[in-house]
Amino acid sequence: MPNPKNQIKSFQQLPYRSVFAWRFAQSFVWLGGIAILYCLLFFPSTGIMLFWNILIPAAPALLVLFAGLWRNVCPLATTNLLPRHLGLSKRKKLSAKQTGILNLAAVLALYIIVPLRHIIFNTNALATGILIISATGVSITVGLFYEWKSAWCSGLCPIHPVEKLYGGNVLITAPNAHCDKCMNCVVPCPDSTPNINPGSSVKTIYHRLSSVLIIGGLPGFIWGWFHVADTTGVRTLNGLLTAYELPLTGLLTTLTIYMILSNITKHKFERKLTGFFAAAGVTCYYWYRLPALLGFGNLGRDGLLIDLGKTLPLWGIYCMMAASGCFFFFRLFIGSKNKKSWLKRPEFANFSSKKKSL
Repeated sequence: MPNPKNQIKSFQQLPYRSVFAWRFAQSFVWLGGIAILYCLLFFPSTGIMLFWNILIPAAPALLVLFAGLWRNVCPLATTNLLPRHLGLSKRKKLSAKQTGILNLAAVLALYIIVPLRHIIFNTNALATGILIISATGVSITVGLFYEWKSAWCSGLCPIHPVEKLYGGNVLITAPNAHCDKCMNCVVPCPDSTPNINPGSSVKTIYHRLSSVLIIGGLPGFIWGWFHVADTTGVRTLNGLLTAYELPLTGLLTTLTIYMILSNITKHKFERKLTGFFAAAGVTCYYWYRLPALLGFGNLGRDGLLIDLGKTLPLWGIYCMMAASGCFFFFRLFIGSKNKKSWLKRPEFANFSSKKKSL
């Protein structure tokens, strides 16, 4: 029989200097988030550029390669976990059903909020600031009641479904800079499960629905979203519906394709199918986002960061688009899984809880 003490030593135990370094990094990124929020409220054009045209475009690639790094330094995560770090959280455990409901709510929130960018958030910095403040308020509230990352970072956050979809084959495993002890607050833990994906946990109908919606629906949703132009507000119901028409049409199309393929594909190929749709989603995103950022977008100046239309040849853009697509398909679909998790699992709170989780 293996010695339990030796097994415990295999888990992460961060030295003081590493903890300090991560706290510094978290504080630095958190202050960066505050700076972006300040710009959104008082310097609208700068705030919109920093948030929608720099931070958000970098996020998908960051999730593909370094999802654990983002989980460690995300400003909303840092805010959500402050009550736990300060001993103010009631540390309640969520049931499997409650976790599934939060996961489904996160997917639905993503599909509801993102189309609103075209009619509100992309052109209205104040509204974007209010959105961030509202999300911060929700994250702090659930952090006061529930254990570690269970309710927000691994539950209600609209980015989390995308993390699980894109983060299935990360480049590195980072230390866990938040959880000092594993409390089994989410099983399986998205941070510590190698090659996590939305289908890794289908304990309830809510888990299954959230998994199917994000895997099958996201590629078509992204395609449709990039074919809707920004407007300066919405005055009629028809204008509101226009923002959702193409994204939801695309979502239903790829969701139907996914459901058909999932039903005719053997179970052992399910991860490959998930990888294909993940690669399709992130490739579609950068296929449209890169040209828009550099002045070659199909909707004029929507999403423009820097206009290189007169200096960069068109073939250069196509090379960038093709290269990014090849990279993501190799990383998420063609290449072998490296069996890495986002973060190293911290030591269990006690050995009995470890045995229950295995």
